[in-house]
Amino acid sequence: MKDPSNPVCRTISTLLSRIGDKWTVLVVQTLGDGSKRFNELRREIPSVSQRMLTLTLRNLERDGLVNRTVTPTIPPRVDYELTELGRSLQKPICGLATWATENVEAIHLAQAKFDADHDRRDAA
Repeated sequence: MKDPSNPVCRTISTLLSRIGDKWTVLVVQTLGDGSKRFNELRREIPSVSQRMLTLTLRNLERDGLVNRTVTPTIPPRVDYELTELGRSLQKPICGLATWATENVEAIHLAQAKFDADHDRRDAA
């Protein structure tokens, strides 16, 4: 399974890249509260551009993590919600967020030490 040319490895790598993307994490967390319209998602994730939100939702829909429902009204209403598969992703994402929160200080200390050590080496 460690062979990067293995089709299973490539598939897993591609999928992890997608679900590990910051916009995907934020969209999945936001949709965890229930169905939302596009502009509701934009308001709740103010740092995402319209283009990135569109691409992220399209990829999540393609991967079977999000359902897009169009209601034929004037103007058309489009709602996004997590599928069962998408909801199953919430637990690991929350676990990673908890881990990051619990370890952010230790990571910052390690980064500062690394940077200081490398600055000293570069100066020598």
